[in-house]
Amino acid sequence: MSKRLRQEIKQRQPFASLEQEVFLNVLHTADALSQAMEQMLRPAGLSHTQYNVLRILRGAGDAGLSCRAIAARMLTHDPDITRLLDRLERHGLVTRRREQSDRRVVTAHITSAALSLLQNLDAPVAALHRRLLGHMGPERLAALAEMLEQARAVPAPERESEVVSGE
Repeated sequence: MSKRLRQEIKQRQPFASLEQEVFLNVLHTADALSQAMEQMLRPAGLSHTQYNVLRILRGAGDAGLSCRAIAARMLTHDPDITRLLDRLERHGLVTRRREQSDRRVVTAHITSAALSLLQNLDAPVAALHRRLLGHMGPERLAALAEMLEQARAVPAPERESEVVSGE
């Protein structure tokens, strides 16, 4: 097992298991990548979560999406999509309309200002991804992507039945 993570998080004792080391390594890496993205988005006035919502809405096109549909497509869980959309709407990046066929459903739509903002961010975001991960090369990146997908493929019943201890 590598000592690098232990050094980075200043942990003196060995990890309890290889699974624990990998789990903490994934969290630590995700945080580092997320912080780099947040720093890159800060001048645009966006958080990583707001950027994610705008990308989702850009992909949805003119049809837009409901809050529930946006939440289902989010990369990270956000319990309050409504407030997130409120902030984006205040900044003129999103509009919302109540559906005529079902008044309970509100559909969010991306604005032209948000599309322009995303277009301006596309190249810098791609450059950030290359800077942070490109050194690994395509074969290792493909293998990592596959391993991360396998890590998320734990059957749901196992996840729910396991008891979380104080890690």
